[in-house]
Amino acid sequence: MQTISATGTLPQTVEPRNPGTALDLDWVMRATANRSAIERRAATLPARRLVKKDHQAAWLARAVSCIDLTTLAGDDTVGRVRRLCAKAKQPVRADLLEAIGLPDLTVGAVCVYHDMIAPAVEALDGSGIPVAAVSTGFPAGLSPFHLRVQEIKESVAAGAAEIDIVISRRHVLTGNWQALYDEMRTFRDACGDAHVKAILATGELGTLSNVAKASLICMMAGADFIKTSTGKESVNATLPVSLVMIRAIRDFYDATGYRVGYKPAGGISKAKDAITYLALIKEELGDRWLRPDLFRFGASSLLGDIERQIEHHVTGAYSASWRHAMA
Repeated sequence: MQTISATGTLPQTVEPRNPGTALDLDWVMRATANRSAIERRAATLPARRLVKKDHQAAWLARAVSCIDLTTLAGDDTVGRVRRLCAKAKQPVRADLLEAIGLPDLTVGAVCVYHDMIAPAVEALDGSGIPVAAVSTGFPAGLSPFHLRVQEIKESVAAGAAEIDIVISRRHVLTGNWQALYDEMRTFRDACGDAHVKAILATGELGTLSNVAKASLICMMAGADFIKTSTGKESVNATLPVSLVMIRAIRDFYDATGYRVGYKPAGGISKAKDAITYLALIKEELGDRWLRPDLFRFGASSLLGDIERQIEHHVTGAYSASWRHAMA
């Protein structure tokens, strides 16, 4: 079972957990987002941040270390999860990792549904890789509230060291900020020592201002991470949404001294996109956030493309994508 220290941090963390704060509605209502300025800023990133050769390999290796390798399919089996965990422990071919000087590289976590926690914990035993579980009626978050809370507790008892919860979007869309805060606080308390990632489902929140407000409230309620999407919405992680969320993280850190993590999820499948996101984090939050305790990609196919790019860096040739299966 994944161990957690007495201070309530995961093995790879050195930061104190965000304990949350009282709900500050004045701060929440001041949170706005200038869409045109945000979109202009986001549009410049892919063209401005190009890295090549050894630098590219280093950035891609960092991206691998920050992946929540994920399977959330209705046809998941124990065998598939075990194969995914094997990939998590050996995410890139051993000879390629030796060539770039990182033979012990692993992903940040493995993310599964509740029923697959036990086989994932067993498969990852001794690896130091935590198991994350999606919870609270994922992806819609519309099951009875007491069942959502109980689901968190059962997933923690089963061995999940991280819980990805989904908020009730209606609280944001109706401006019921107290209800959102209370819900998030209850989820945080139910997690105990397990770290909680709050999924905002940003594609369903209507406006970037709503994204900013929801981000702040979830952090005030004690979220360890804020996350863009379930991966099941029609619009998932985007650079403009990411910019809004990480600036909220920066504001929260400036005000409280607590660092909260960020997880873009859904639609990030190319190595070049991963580098763009890492560059955005570096520019807006700094190098400290470029570690798996404060940044994660919610992805599966992304790892295959990164491995393909690393192979090209080492050998000078591209392999077929089918050679880099996840599970």
